[in-house]
Amino acid sequence: MAVLLDIVVWVVGGFGAGYLAYRRPLSRLARDGWFTRLRGFERDGRVYERGLRIKRWKDRLPDAGAFFAGGFSKRRLPGIGRRDLERFVCETRRAELTHWWVMGLAPWMFLWSRPWIGAVMVVYAVVANVPCILVQRYNRARLLRALARVQRPETARR
Repeated sequence: MAVLLDIVVWVVGGFGAGYLAYRRPLSRLARDGWFTRLRGFERDGRVYERGLRIKRWKDRLPDAGAFFAGGFSKRRLPGIGRRDLERFVCETRRAELTHWWVMGLAPWMFLWSRPWIGAVMVVYAVVANVPCILVQRYNRARLLRALARVQRPETARR
């Protein structure tokens, strides 16, 4: 029965977190907060390319960004203009927060599950969400580099 409850919590909690993130205004996602800001060790996303070879596997992960009406799929860049890139950056923050929130459900499983089942749920949460978080951080780093190039004056690009 506890495993069934775990499954229900994952499904309802996952959709709930996705819906809360979907309802979050873009203005709240326009800037990185402490939690979502890129860190120095990420080296503008290059650590993900070299260390994790993220380009090889990132496209195999599911994208539920367009699940809710008016949502934003992150499968393809909608355009190369400044506004397109800025919107995509915001959406990477939205997706990253969603996965952090979903992963935050794992400790609750210990309330009704045996400890070993709770531990399995924590492992599941990490395995299911950390790759998605890494992809969002990698994409955001790349997009921010592209935005920096787009926003430079024409003479500085030469």
